Parts: sequence; C-alpha cells; structure tokens
Amino acid sequence: MKTDIELRSEILNLKKELNAVILAHYYQESEIQDLADFIGDSLELARKAKSTSADVIVFAGVHFMAETAKILNPDKMVLIPDLNAGCSLADSCPAPLFNAFRENHPGLISITYINCSAEVKALSDIICTSSNAEKIINQIPADKTILFSPDKNLGSYLQKKTGREMTLWDGSCIVHETFSEKKILSLKVKYPDAKLIAHPECKEAVLKHADFIGSTSKLLQYVQNDSSQSFIVATEPGIIHQMEKYSSGKMFIPAPPENNCSCNNCPYMKMNTLEKLYLCMKNKTPRIEMEESIRAAALKPIERMLEMS
Repeated sequence: MKTDIELRSEILNLKKELNAVILAHYYQESEIQDLADFIGDSLELARKAKSTSADVIVFAGVHFMAETAKILNPDKMVLIPDLNAGCSLADSCPAPLFNAFRENHPGLISITYINCSAEVKALSDIICTSSNAEKIINQIPADKTILFSPDKNLGSYLQKKTGREMTLWDGSCIVHETFSEKKILSLKVKYPDAKLIAHPECKEAVLKHADFIGSTSKLLQYVQNDSSQSFIVATEPGIIHQMEKYSSGKMFIPAPPENNCSCNNCPYMKMNTLEKLYLCMKNKTPRIEMEESIRAAALKPIERMLEMS
C-alpha cells in the first residue's frame, strides 16, 4: 500500500511520462485539486480541454465532463479515475426520452446544460454552463421558444433573470436539491454578518435568501473580491478548499442539507481518489470512448456554446 506522499510522487512521474494534463473540477477532493494542472468549472474545463497540447487528458471529475473533453479531442487519450463517477442531473435526462420530446416539439430551440450525456448533447442545438447560460439565452431571438434542459432549478432562475418563458425539463441535482432553507436561515441568525452565496442549481427557497448567485468560478471570484469576512456556501463544499486558498483568513460555512447526512457532498465527485487517479494513469484505463457519429453530432452544440460565450 502506497502512502499519499508516494502516490503524489508517482502521479507526477506518470504525468511527465505520458505527457498528460490533469484537469480537476472544484468539487474534487482537496488532495486531487492540489495535484491538478488546472482547476475550474465546466466552462473553464471545456476551454482548457480544447486548448491543451498534452497527449493524454486525465479528467478528475464526473463522466459527462470527461466525455466533453473527448468530444473536443477525438485523437487524444482521455482517462477518468472512476468510470462510474456519473451525475444525477445527467441521469434525469435519458437520451431516448429527450429525443422523443424533441420529436414531439419540433419548433423549440434546445439549450442544454453541459451536465448531460454525449447522446443528449448530440440531440441539442446549443450547450451551456451556469457561467454562460444567461448570455446565450439573451442571444436567442425573442420569437423563438426555448427548451431548457435538464436542470429545472437553473432554468427557473434563468427565466427570472432573462424574462424569457421557457419549457423546462424536470431534472435536478441531488446535491443542490438537498440544501435546507430552515437550516440556512438558522445559520444566518447564528452568523449575522455572513453572506449567503449560492449556485443557481439550488431551489428557489434557498436562492431567494442569497446575497450572491453564481457558477462555482463566479462564487470563487466573489469571495475574493467582497469585503465580507464570512460566507455561507450553498454549493458542493469541495469549492471551499479553493476559497480558503485564495481568501486566507475568511470563514466559509458549508450550507447544511435537509437531513443529518453528508448529502451536500456529491457522491459521484467523491468517487475519484488519489489511488484511482494513480491507477488510471498507470494502467491507461478507464478510457472515455464513444461512437464517432455521436461525438461529431455532440461537437456542434458545444462549438456553438464556445462561439456564443
């Protein structure tokens, strides 16, 4: 059994040997974030995946993120520490049901959140992230009806922000659905100077109390620039590691879930470990593979997203 120090050393050696880049989402365990060449949200990671000159992309995130890297880099090897690291939001929008809905509503422009499978991306008109969704929606002609999928909470938030009526897919994230309004209000009483910052995937009952709403990268920027010294953070608590690094001395309080559980931690993101990261690089597996027809079709709405944002 290798120690964490030995694993980190081996991973860095393998990175050189493979000419690999390690990309990690903010929700990964802190020891993986500290090893990554680049840490970001879905939009930032997609841009980095497209621009990398590495031969191998090691994606410490969930399945749809690694798929996006493969869609953008068909000739590169894309590895993921755990192939079963999925996404409840992506699972809430199965491709066959999405395809049937689109066929029954042919006049809708489909703007689909990047938290979806390659097959759903291939059936969409434009992909978006929480960072650029508002900007993209504002570029759609007012006479066009939008189908926003799969996150109903993000879609509802965007309807209020843009004033656009949209048809919303009935999907949600198990992490952001679980935050307790009652417990958050108790924290606001306990820490009266703390600002509540929230990801737009949270329910309206939480968002209405927020001092700031934004994507993970925007939440990180906000706490760096804001003069407040304490924040209640309503998103997956993995981001707090970066907040503490860039805003030393400030206090970050993870928003509590409804039940007495660790449900505010994404179980899929946390499936990746140092051991799995080492083994996937050592064995060059699991790899992300997909049919070329799906990859090519999924590439088009991703490229539209990158152009529009």
